[in-house]
Amino acid sequence: MAWYDEAVFYHIYPLGLAGAPKENSYGAPEHRLNTLLPWISHIKEIGCDAIYIGPLFESVGHGYETTDYKKLDSRLGTNEDLANYVAECHRQGIRVILDGVFNHTGRDFFAFADIRKNRENSPYKDWYCNVNFWGNNQYNDGFSYENWGGYDLLVKLNQHNPAVRDYICDVIRFWVKEFDIDGIRLDAADVLDFNYMQALRAVANEVKPDFWLMGEVIHGDYTRWVNEGTLHSVTNYQLHKALYSGHNDHNYFEIAHTVKNLYAKGGNRPDGLKLYNFVDNHDVERIYTKLNKKEHFTPVHILLYTLPGVPSIYYGSEFGIEGRKERFSDDSLRPKLSLSDYKDAVKTNPFTRLIAALGEVRKSTPALSYGDYRELLLTNRQYAFSRNFNGESVLVTVNNDDSDYVMTLPAGNAPEYVGALSGDRISVSGGNITVNVKANAGDIWLPATADKTPAEFSVKETVTKPEVLVQEKHSKEMVEEPETLIQEDSSKQTVEQPEILVQDAGSKETAVAQAAEDRDDRSVSVQKTEDSEAFEKGKIAGLQEAILAIMEKNGPVTDRMRQDVLDNVYHDSLIKWIKSFR
Repeated sequence: MAWYDEAVFYHIYPLGLAGAPKENSYGAPEHRLNTLLPWISHIKEIGCDAIYIGPLFESVGHGYETTDYKKLDSRLGTNEDLANYVAECHRQGIRVILDGVFNHTGRDFFAFADIRKNRENSPYKDWYCNVNFWGNNQYNDGFSYENWGGYDLLVKLNQHNPAVRDYICDVIRFWVKEFDIDGIRLDAADVLDFNYMQALRAVANEVKPDFWLMGEVIHGDYTRWVNEGTLHSVTNYQLHKALYSGHNDHNYFEIAHTVKNLYAKGGNRPDGLKLYNFVDNHDVERIYTKLNKKEHFTPVHILLYTLPGVPSIYYGSEFGIEGRKERFSDDSLRPKLSLSDYKDAVKTNPFTRLIAALGEVRKSTPALSYGDYRELLLTNRQYAFSRNFNGESVLVTVNNDDSDYVMTLPAGNAPEYVGALSGDRISVSGGNITVNVKANAGDIWLPATADKTPAEFSVKETVTKPEVLVQEKHSKEMVEEPETLIQEDSSKQTVEQPEILVQDAGSKETAVAQAAEDRDDRSVSVQKTEDSEAFEKGKIAGLQEAILAIMEKNGPVTDRMRQDVLDNVYHDSLIKWIKSFR
């Protein structure tokens, strides 16, 4: 177990938060990094104990066109400012991870500047990919080169060159020696050479115990990067997408299948694939902007903090701020903020209060960091799972519907459970607990022992708008006769005949679902003959077609959603899936 296994991250884009100019004049240092010192106590107050901050080093503009890996960007201050910042974070018990932009450099980086000056005679001509002195580029240098992302501003390093590897490895050693950092996030890790990353991992193992390497990976099989020889973790863009679209589309199946697939790739072990989970960052729109129903801010973040992985909050999103991606600028995603504008936010801002409560629960509940994952209930609009560790079972319930929903779930050995966010106490009966999950909300149910109490910042309210809280939840709202109410609720939530649900999607879909059900009825008496396997495949295909027909009727179906349906070849699960549509 390492510190990062139970960390909660706070992500800072420093040039934006500190209000630095968009262009670097390379003038006298401006000590803007020091303005971020008061944020450290705020970060700790909301339950975060690690900061991912970057890019920080000298660059031309947005920070990812590095011109000096060993000098803090003059718009932010001096190396002494950065050393002091990290020291203050450590004093308050917070680890610090820097952005490592090791795939490309800016054009003002010393090696590329030498090529521009000395051309074929430069000793650094092999530091970059595909330098061609018979070509040209948009800056009219009289030679061409491979860039990153189509931008000649970003010159791609030749990661196969031993001199480049040695230089970058020395940069990591320098950062640890000068600033005492605790890890690095590798920018554009999905295009880095694997041997290059393995060299960086060797240095990580050398410089400091539990030094953490996390990579930015957008697409692909995460297990290619996360292993003992390469990186400890990567950005979980799959879950990021599922968390917001799964709520916007009222489709918890997308989230649950994403989690199940990733958990399976990690060997169905909680420590198998520990990914960096987030709902927004400096490259994507703010979660509050992306959510069609703003109340879903609550269940989204409950899932962020309780699903397998390492949760991260992007600066400002704990206040529920907006941020929309623009065609030619990401500035609105990276704003300057003044902490004084959010004074007492933990007490007065429902978004901040929720994040602080979740941070407290996460840090006091080892099962959320180390526990296994077991799905307990799944419909389009309701989702429940457990995290089990050292004999303790923690249950998580979320509801994206506008109506309350009653769940009966298998519990652990404790005689009573307490809602970490609501404070509600529920007795275990017959090995189960029955809980009323409020509309567009959720809770984390902990075994009620002497050391398990509701979070200090308990949120009995559901987040709606920045200025409004939903009225307080009273104990009389809890169900007195859960069995009766479950029966009533299930009559509304599920349908005896799947074809009735499909009917709305059109006659073709109705026929498909009806045919599938008819085949299912006949299958009871069908013997295991040579053609029964083909029969079973046809039945599964019919159910899959019915599900896709309904999904297409409800809205756009992505390739990922379609593949999730086709990957599900279990009859009972498919029937349950059809019945879950409303």
